[in-house]
Amino acid sequence: MTASGTEARHPASNGLHARPASEVLRILLEAQVTALGALQLALPALERVADAAAASLHAGGKLGYAGAGSSGLMALADCLELAGTFGLAPERTPMMFAGGADALLHLKGSVEDDPALALADLERVQLVAGDTLLCLSASGRTPYVLAIAAAAQDRGVKVAGFANVAGSPLLERADIPVLIETGAEVVAGSTRMGAATAQKVALNMLSVLVAIRLGHVHDGYMVNLVADNLKLVDRAARIVSDVAHVSRDEAETALTHTGGAVKPAILVARGMTPEAAAERLAGTGGHLSPLI
Repeated sequence: MTASGTEARHPASNGLHARPASEVLRILLEAQVTALGALQLALPALERVADAAAASLHAGGKLGYAGAGSSGLMALADCLELAGTFGLAPERTPMMFAGGADALLHLKGSVEDDPALALADLERVQLVAGDTLLCLSASGRTPYVLAIAAAAQDRGVKVAGFANVAGSPLLERADIPVLIETGAEVVAGSTRMGAATAQKVALNMLSVLVAIRLGHVHDGYMVNLVADNLKLVDRAARIVSDVAHVSRDEAETALTHTGGAVKPAILVARGMTPEAAAERLAGTGGHLSPLI
């Protein structure tokens, strides 16, 4: 049987081990760039996923992530950033990673084939009807991911399936299939390379669009960030100063009145009371644009 998709032989891989280092690096870089090009055709699907995810979160529901191996690591990286960047509570963006925390230090392939583990993980995060789940698998046939997708759909959860192989089971099952057809890897089957790179960029774009839909990004600023270190405290003050068009001192004063929350601080810096700012933001669903 001839290998296909990510398992196929890349035309530039012949003799790779014997080529000069500079040429190997050039080939690898070109393959990564080419993989990103596959995202162009996936943009309409990503928009549909963003709409579903934003609707779930806006209604008070959850946006879950599920994956194994390299795809799971890409999902985890995106999931972990949502709290600090966009102020989304971690319990509302649960992650299901095959093998759990132990697998983060020593990846084990066997956990990818364990449907029972998948069902236990899904039970733990308690997704329900109205929630959205992102399921990632480069091959689109990882048993752990397929089991979670099927069981989540049985609960009324909307499943978005991300895979790099056309016609794969995950894409056929998903409510919103996202095909990122990156093709053969320079190191055959090593989906931590082109496939994972494209998946990570897809998730980067998706999470930003979701945040925009929720009003957590304004003029390219992360106006719903959680400032829990010195860098982010400084960033919060700069955001308030720039968006509200006030001095740094005025921005810092406004932030003290809102407990460090950026969105209401912007309105306070423009003359509202903290109470009025909170009320007006509630009326716009958290969007600043109608208020400034």
